[in-house]
Amino acid sequence: MSDIDNRQPAVPGVTTGAGDGSVRARGPLLEVTDLSMFFPIVSGVLVNRHVGDVRAVDGVSLSIEREETLGLVGESGCGKSTIGRTIMRLYNPTAGRIVLDGKDITTTSGAELRGVRRRLNPRMTAAGIVSEPLEIHGVDPVGGRRERVRELMATVGLDPDYGDRFPHEFSGGQRQRIGVARALALNPDLIVADEPISALDVSIQAQIINLLERLQGEFGLTYLFIAHDLSVIRHISDRIAVMYLGRIVELSGSRELYEKPLHPYTVALLSAVPIPDPAIEARRRRIILTGDVPSPVNPPSGCHFHTRCWLRERLGNPERCVAENPVLRALSSGHKVACHFAEEVDGSQEQVLQLTGRAATSSGAPAPVPKPPTATAAPPPRPRGRG
Repeated sequence: MSDIDNRQPAVPGVTTGAGDGSVRARGPLLEVTDLSMFFPIVSGVLVNRHVGDVRAVDGVSLSIEREETLGLVGESGCGKSTIGRTIMRLYNPTAGRIVLDGKDITTTSGAELRGVRRRLNPRMTAAGIVSEPLEIHGVDPVGGRRERVRELMATVGLDPDYGDRFPHEFSGGQRQRIGVARALALNPDLIVADEPISALDVSIQAQIINLLERLQGEFGLTYLFIAHDLSVIRHISDRIAVMYLGRIVELSGSRELYEKPLHPYTVALLSAVPIPDPAIEARRRRIILTGDVPSPVNPPSGCHFHTRCWLRERLGNPERCVAENPVLRALSSGHKVACHFAEEVDGSQEQVLQLTGRAATSSGAPAPVPKPPTATAAPPPRPRGRG
């Protein structure tokens, strides 16, 4: 969990710049345009030759409004964490722009990057971990750093007297709370949370999610929440971006994405999420994607998903999927999808069945659920006898 320190005193209707004293009209806090992050592959013994690239992030564009939570979800290796690290400028992007609060930070270096490079050092005490950002930035809060640390510990639900303990003396949930306290130390605007609850028990996950939501309301925080758990993403996110092999394939409001997924990959992902209704769950069918995820070293041409797409196979394998890269286009209010044939997904058997457990009718609506047969009296239980 990392933070970007950029908070200034609030002025109604406007927002201040990134420490430069300027005043700008309110707009998205973060804007990412055509972001790419390629990792070079070299070969050779004496002389390294550039023989290829791992295309971890390939032309991603997104924006996050102030006090919004954008969920970023996808399979392992799709580039979610790389996007977070590149936005934090832990990686120097290969191409594209990163604009934070109106300021282009794509090529910033040196002291300007201190607010985006945070690490959790296990050899430090909890108090040392939380206070390190204050020391790096030379911030001396009113009452002193020690009092600020105690205040932060209390804010995230920890006993302030635990500051002298080491990380191994805390539970997993408590360590996550220490990470949250550290991220809050400099009153940030944006927090990039990369799998913040993946290693925790379900009950502890709920505590951390509730904590993040409470802190967002109290401090006006903005989150980029990166995870692979679709049920958690749905709970905390205002909008959700679905990634596949370095690209965003669908972006919409959280509720709309779950009620009306329009990309074949999203439909397949959601088919694996259990629904807490036994009657519906018993009728649903999971979509099993064929083949393996292609290598980001040599991704497929055109649509990266076409080699595993159930919709393309149904449409007779149109050549357009192979020849043309689909753009992220808007189909309805705020709902964007990168698929040439997304209209064919809406109302399809796969889309409707994974949501309702009922096959779609010719009009695209779910088929009515048949009435259960009239109950009959059950025979009396057979008496149990010995032998």
